[in-house]
Amino acid sequence: MAMKFLDDQVLIHYYLEGNEQAFEVLLMRHKDKIYRSIYHKIREREIAEDIFQEAFVKIIQTLKLGNYNEEGKFLPWAMRIAQNLVIDYFRKNGRMKLVSERNAKSEDFTIFSVLKMEELNIEQSISKTELETQMIELIQHLPESQKEIIEKRIFQDLSFKDIAEAENISINTALGRMRYALINLRKLIEKHQLVTDLD
Repeated sequence: MAMKFLDDQVLIHYYLEGNEQAFEVLLMRHKDKIYRSIYHKIREREIAEDIFQEAFVKIIQTLKLGNYNEEGKFLPWAMRIAQNLVIDYFRKNGRMKLVSERNAKSEDFTIFSVLKMEELNIEQSISKTELETQMIELIQHLPESQKEIIEKRIFQDLSFKDIAEAENISINTALGRMRYALINLRKLIEKHQLVTDLD
């Protein structure tokens, strides 16, 4: 049977057995979706291509280390790896912002300011960084529509008007989703006991 008709899990098995062509088929099958997901957030072709290549290096390394156990769900797993690299890129380049519910309707709010950012001493700054990292992870647990809104606002720095146009929804709907996303983030913060004395 031709390789292209095999499912992902079988291709991964063949690749781990030493068949390089199996991974080429896997790559060709999913590369467009993975690249588009990166470019959609980065909007810079060269950087998106670098992150895409880095994602596949990481995918190969993880497979070869025997750490893949997603039972046939290769694409969502690969997309998560790419998403994490995008988050790393924004954090390293200082483009990750922080939001609070009370200023979520403002066009110039900063995301995650569940923390107040005014006058942080050294200890508070360290706490803020640690909390920010945990908050980024918590975003992944939001409903898809809410996660999309937050990611567009954080990573792409889009206005609510631009988000509404991109999602084909009203500005009020976009604002509503952001509000519910922030409410849900607060619940997750309480659930995971992410306490800060920055309030």
